[in-house]
Amino acid sequence: MASHGDLGGLFVEAARDDGRVAINGRCWLECHDEMRALVVSGVPMLPYRVGDQAAEAYAIVSLVEQGWASQIQVARAFGCTARTVRRQQRRFEVGGLAALGRPGGYPRGRSRLAADRLAQVNAWKGDGVSTREIARRLKVTDKAVRKLLGRLGWRAEKAEQLQLFQSADPNLSAVLAHGAGEACVTRAPGAEAAQEAVAGADPNLSAVLASGSSEAAPSFDHDPANRFADRVMACLGLLDDAAPMFRSGRQVAGAGVLLAIPAIVESGLFTSAQELYGSIGPAFYGLRSTLLTFVLMALLRIKRPEGLKERSPAELGRLIGLDRAPEVKTARRKLDRMAALGRAADLGRALARRRVESRGHAMGFLYVDGHVRVYHGQRRLPKTHAARMRLAMPATTDYWVNDAEGEPLFVVNTEANPGLTKVLPGVLDEVRKLVGDRRVTIVFDRGGFSPKLFKQLSAAGFDILTYRKGRFRKVSTRRFSMHRATIEGRAVEYNLAEQMVAVGKHTLRMRQVTRLSADGHQTPVLTTRTDLPAIEVAYRMFGRWQQENFFKYLREEFALDALVDYSTEPADPTREVPNPARKQLDAELVKAREALGQLLTTYGVEALTNPEGLRPTMRGFKIANASIAERVQNAVQRVAKLEQRRAATPSRVPVQEVTRGEVIKLRAEAKLLTDLLKMVAYQAEGDLVRLLAPHYHRADDEGRTLVQNALANTGDICATDTELRIALEPLSAPHRTLALANLCDQLNETATIFPGSKLRLRYEMKPPPPVSLAFPGPKPCKASPATQPDISARG
Repeated sequence: MASHGDLGGLFVEAARDDGRVAINGRCWLECHDEMRALVVSGVPMLPYRVGDQAAEAYAIVSLVEQGWASQIQVARAFGCTARTVRRQQRRFEVGGLAALGRPGGYPRGRSRLAADRLAQVNAWKGDGVSTREIARRLKVTDKAVRKLLGRLGWRAEKAEQLQLFQSADPNLSAVLAHGAGEACVTRAPGAEAAQEAVAGADPNLSAVLASGSSEAAPSFDHDPANRFADRVMACLGLLDDAAPMFRSGRQVAGAGVLLAIPAIVESGLFTSAQELYGSIGPAFYGLRSTLLTFVLMALLRIKRPEGLKERSPAELGRLIGLDRAPEVKTARRKLDRMAALGRAADLGRALARRRVESRGHAMGFLYVDGHVRVYHGQRRLPKTHAARMRLAMPATTDYWVNDAEGEPLFVVNTEANPGLTKVLPGVLDEVRKLVGDRRVTIVFDRGGFSPKLFKQLSAAGFDILTYRKGRFRKVSTRRFSMHRATIEGRAVEYNLAEQMVAVGKHTLRMRQVTRLSADGHQTPVLTTRTDLPAIEVAYRMFGRWQQENFFKYLREEFALDALVDYSTEPADPTREVPNPARKQLDAELVKAREALGQLLTTYGVEALTNPEGLRPTMRGFKIANASIAERVQNAVQRVAKLEQRRAATPSRVPVQEVTRGEVIKLRAEAKLLTDLLKMVAYQAEGDLVRLLAPHYHRADDEGRTLVQNALANTGDICATDTELRIALEPLSAPHRTLALANLCDQLNETATIFPGSKLRLRYEMKPPPPVSLAFPGPKPCKASPATQPDISARG
């Protein structure tokens, strides 16, 4: 016979009747107006009033402690979580009924760690400061610091990990005897003690940890598919980054992405990050592995960290030299740890400086434009016009600088949505630091049109190339002539006319080159360059679409607009924004003027159709239309009052005056960091396209498509003591395979070493399969005896 406890499972999902909430088969909660009562086996007990938190908490605890219901059943009935039930139980055990009456929220009188101290805590932990010392400095509890470090991705030091390592296989000491340079030893708390304990467990390890080497730290494992020793050393705080170890294999998916390694190394990503970040703490997935993983993810079109769920960790790990790739939470934790240091802007400058050194010939013309990232979340962000959607939507604007060939140079994240005229001077200060004293022409669209800004930029030594904004006097069609030229290997022709014009109130003299389209539309272009031919001025201006294509490519292929961090941070509350009160007055003034115009029209029509026989004088007309005249006077007075109110209302006010609650913005550090890594991936693709161009006739049209297919191609990986050989499968067409083979030869000449190892990369293409095997002919048909030919007479 079933007991009451057994019957409880049958009534867990019982429906709620009026005045009764079922808990299980023998318990329910009676609800009458403002009173509640717990009923067990038909016996009412523990009545309390709604709002009495202590009594309700005691009822929750009693149900569980007496064995009347389970935690899950109680949580479902009282509308809370099982964790809340357990918390109430702990409070009752420690402090009794008095502890159940505490208010919600953070306990009063206890210090709480401010959000702006994350970077400082992260830096202290990276320098080896103990958790207790950090808590003492911040005047908070150790538990608060441990929770914060857990959110930042720092793993707690556990004594059982040391015991596990000491009791491991004795043969492990021979594995560790391969050496561990100082590069893998971190000053984490307890590292010295762990080092002495491990050395005592294995005498051979003392010399290993004492040896110093400036090269990449070797691995402590022999099997590339099992990195147990490296993971243990990372847990002990003795390893900053696992050394890459490759496992040979055939038909490795995505092996073609390793073609981009020379370009990634040439970009200076790893050296610049090492100088700026140093280390992100003891970890199996260190700084180098994390950066390489994110760049290869972009090249493989894994657009978000959540995309790692759809790929095999073991297969992805083979591409970076590890037993498995990091999981989603690990990748996000590493990204948050790097973002907490706040050095993404410095990393962007270092990458741009390296880019200028390698591509100085493309820095003569720089394109500057803003990219609007639309935000669809629930936070209150300032709105801006999204040209793609033709709507004003919550968004943030990032300003990119691209070189003459459309390749990205660097990106600037803005706090809100300032116009190009406000951002451009600061952006060009960064440009001047990068390019030095060389002559640079800045190309931008109508958003930066400002004669005052033009004078400022000219005084700073920059040449200007932009569209003319506003009304202008059209040029006579007789002044246009056809211009033809070949620029950068491209044949172009435009119907152009040029003249000198005065721009703005300050009568700034600039050169205007106007293009006449086939439909008669005229497009005026303004520039301060008088030494360039008119056709090159037009070519460089219309080449701005390279940057638009770049935005579209990154948005579709690399998910440029995707959010990687949903948290917020305080914004500048004194930042001025358009005054919504003035905007409302403008709307009212427009309606008032429209109403006045309609009344004046009506009054004029009455005057025009006035019968002079009945009202020959103006006095008679005014008397007859007195009501309309009164309405006109009232409308004039309303317009005058609105104009006075509008003149007294400021056009811009601090954002804190028009925003309810705290002024916030989306955290920009993690987003800037991922944008830089996607920029490196795009640059690597572009470098491969330029190497491929001499060997592929349609490189201008299909170059990136071919490179994208090559990066996603499968291939064989063969790892030796000195080389890492990648043999790729043939592509869909022989001429593409041949072009890729020539690309492999060029990459082999760079003699690139895989980051973090001593393996030289060597690429090759597999030979195509024999035609007879690849395209077998049709099977011979069995002919009937009557139709078979007579071959007896043949020799």
